[in-house]
Amino acid sequence: MKYFLLLGLGLLFLSEWAVAQEGVGTVEEMTVDADLGLSREGSRTDAEAVAREAEAINPDGLSPAQLAELRAKASNHTFQTEVNRMMKLIINSLYRNKEIFLRELISNASDALDKIRLLSLTDRKVLDATEELGIRIKADAERRLLHIIDTGLGMTKNDLVNNLGTIAKSGTADFLSKMQDVEKSGAQEMNDMIGQFGVGFYSAFLVADRVTVVSKHNDDDQHVWESDANSFSVAPDPRGNTLKRGTHITLHLKEEAADYLQPDTIRALVKKYSQFINFPIHLWASRTETVEEEEADEPAPAGDDEDAQVEDVTEEKKEKKKTERTVWDWELMNDNKPIWTRKPAEVSDEEYITFYKSLTKDTSPPLAKAHFVAEGEVSFRALLFVPRAQPADSFNRYGSKTDHIKLFVRRVFITDEFNDLMPNYLAFIQGLVDSDDLPLNVSRETLQQHKLIKVIKKKLVRKALDMLKKISDDEYEGFWKEYSTNIKLGVMEDPSNRARLAKLLRFHSSASESMTFLADYVSRMKKGQNHIYYIAGASRAEVEKSPFAERLVRSGYEVLYLTEAVDEYCLGALPEYDGHKFQNVAKEIFDVNESEQQKERWESYKEQFQPLTKWLDQQLNQYITRAAVSKRLAKSPAALVATVFGWTGNMERLALSNAHQKADDAQRKHHLSQKKMMEINPRHPLVQELLRRVNDAPDDPATKLAAMSLYRTAALRSGFMLQEGQAVEFAESVELMLAQALGVPAGAAPDEDDLDAAADHDDAADDAEEVPAEDHDEL
Repeated sequence: MKYFLLLGLGLLFLSEWAVAQEGVGTVEEMTVDADLGLSREGSRTDAEAVAREAEAINPDGLSPAQLAELRAKASNHTFQTEVNRMMKLIINSLYRNKEIFLRELISNASDALDKIRLLSLTDRKVLDATEELGIRIKADAERRLLHIIDTGLGMTKNDLVNNLGTIAKSGTADFLSKMQDVEKSGAQEMNDMIGQFGVGFYSAFLVADRVTVVSKHNDDDQHVWESDANSFSVAPDPRGNTLKRGTHITLHLKEEAADYLQPDTIRALVKKYSQFINFPIHLWASRTETVEEEEADEPAPAGDDEDAQVEDVTEEKKEKKKTERTVWDWELMNDNKPIWTRKPAEVSDEEYITFYKSLTKDTSPPLAKAHFVAEGEVSFRALLFVPRAQPADSFNRYGSKTDHIKLFVRRVFITDEFNDLMPNYLAFIQGLVDSDDLPLNVSRETLQQHKLIKVIKKKLVRKALDMLKKISDDEYEGFWKEYSTNIKLGVMEDPSNRARLAKLLRFHSSASESMTFLADYVSRMKKGQNHIYYIAGASRAEVEKSPFAERLVRSGYEVLYLTEAVDEYCLGALPEYDGHKFQNVAKEIFDVNESEQQKERWESYKEQFQPLTKWLDQQLNQYITRAAVSKRLAKSPAALVATVFGWTGNMERLALSNAHQKADDAQRKHHLSQKKMMEINPRHPLVQELLRRVNDAPDDPATKLAAMSLYRTAALRSGFMLQEGQAVEFAESVELMLAQALGVPAGAAPDEDDLDAAADHDDAADDAEEVPAEDHDEL
């Protein structure tokens, strides 16, 4: 092995150098002398220098003699061909973030601890070597060494060869097969194992040039495994069974990876990925303490008589001096408890709030929570929260990656850059998912079976919607104010959950000053009413004055007022609620229950106003599809109604004002030129007078002007925009009728402005006073 060859050459060089010194023996002798603080025919400085050199050669604590023994007894191996290929893949491209090496090694240590804990359930003797179950991390920045030590199951020599030399074979499969006869109490915990040791271990080479693994299994002596990513060797540890039980991994870090030796970096990585591991993780770290020390008494001056120093004085309290000292100790880094692993009944509201704030960095308590366990094709635990507010730019980032749902596997953080756990409209929900048996690929960053993710997502969405449905009435108003658009987008985007989302919808209503649920609307429906009526506009004040809802409201029907931009799109995507279809009262199809007497009266109106409707069809055929007698108008003389598949006034306004539409002039003209149906109110005096004039003088210009004005006012009243040029014509016609009403002669022109005439006179005078250029020359 290349490493041991280099070490041998180094030792040979040191030996030759040592022999050349005066009276100094072999390297091994020098090391012993240095340890004992002795000096043989040489200075203490020489011994310390040799000792430091020996330590540099043997960074794992092996003396040169032990290293020589290790080299002599080592069995060298080459990696399996698949391992070599996988090693290159891992180091060069597979892991996007090098920092995950610590997550993998801690996860492997946790697996080993789980195994020994599981074995101890049926055989307590397996813990005889040590009762401790934990993980320790120690960094040696001076020599660029990072140590990860656990007291888990450990590995035999065969385990080291097979598990660390063969791809994806960690022994977990063999372990599970041997544990099939374990009692049910232990069998349940068997499912907690990930068994990804073999592959995850190789991530160490992302940051390390060389890796040393020292492991002690109860069934074997302690062995040392070492590799430089090209080949590996295994040998008995000449130091004996110093570990008692477990595994000690030493990473010889690359120069560019030195930052991973800093305590703050290690703490941040443990908090990010492994803070919820079942076993304690300790870091060897320093801290500064302030201590009080009593000042020492000053010695008496030499030569003074002791008796002369004795005086009757009051004993004063000695002053204490405060000093700071550096203390090294094991620091616990994962004191946060994974409360989602407990039963919901055992977790208090204060614990949920504390955990939520720790998870999200939110200063306010959550609006709602859901804590549940899902079983079936894939089992997982989940803890979901609804924040009281979402960021102001949420919809600017709609559909982009979110980090609100964190994915764990057996309490090991995997990723939060995952869009497939929650749909876009529920991206505001924060929390975590922890699966015991979710299969992962070699990097733990991409899931192998997307089918299982779909199962998890389906259950998460349903649980999330149930959570929203259970929000109390006094809290729901705040929720709806913050997240109403999300729910409406969900109705449009998620057909499979429309029925559930529809139960969360709230709208303004003609029956109440406050907003109402659809279920409440249905409960108030009149006997025999088949449809849920609604009208959309820019504000409640606008829709309350809409001509389309006049007769319905007056007749006691409830009409929903849609006042937000997304509302009409939302109900357009929702075919029905509780068996009742929605009906936009601003569209051509309009169905309302009528008595036989009302139907007969409407038929008589149709016949009576047939001359007017036909005349309007001819006069306004450029703008309307047809004219008809209206069933929905009560106070307004006329209204423009959208066709079944056409745009209502509200939709037209939204489409044309959409910043993303970027409609050119041709598109704009097309949208504005869509014809609508014109409905007239047969009970209105203006319409009745127009009928009389059509019957008497259909070609009278005044009658035609009145009809055109009626159409334009109906368009504005109905929320439509006038076509280009019509606004000016409409203003001129109104001014003409205003002039007639005030008795102003037709065609009367404004008076000339005296100021303009005076200005013209002044300009002419200025021109006359100008002196020609030639005159200047003559002067």
